[in-house]
Amino acid sequence: MLYFLIGFMGSGKSYTGRNLSELMGIPCIDMDKFIEEQENRSIAEIFEKSGETYFRNLERTFLENLNPKDHLIISTGGGAPCFNDNMDLMNQKGTTIYLNRSKETVMKQLLKGIEKRPLLRGKTEEEIWTFYDNKLSERKQFYEKANIHAADMGYVEISQILKSKSL
Repeated sequence: MLYFLIGFMGSGKSYTGRNLSELMGIPCIDMDKFIEEQENRSIAEIFEKSGETYFRNLERTFLENLNPKDHLIISTGGGAPCFNDNMDLMNQKGTTIYLNRSKETVMKQLLKGIEKRPLLRGKTEEEIWTFYDNKLSERKQFYEKANIHAADMGYVEISQILKSKSL
């Protein structure tokens, strides 16, 4: 079974994926890290030198190459569900879990890591708050197609839900 962690940047997908992996004994792949390794450059460099469309096509290829029979947790990038019918593909191939964290939780993370997030680079704190509101309103329709809405649940609670669904 494939488990896809989706949600806004800074919602804790990578953190949750690593901890779910350990707790459930299932390998976790961080989609962004995988793409960085394949491309031998950072997401920021990919955006800067090749553009967002190129990056979104890399995400799509990654998803298309996943085997639904594999047992994996995949931490997606924040925008991955919102392009190229990726959300529908993830729902076909596995279970999607939306980490729909509170705005305060996400903003704390975003403000800590501005430089590693290409879409936030060069923005003031006020601009990031506005960016969050605008981007979330664009992306919410995709995120809400998820099979499970985890809100502010921790990885232990999420693992219990996943284990109960796979029985």
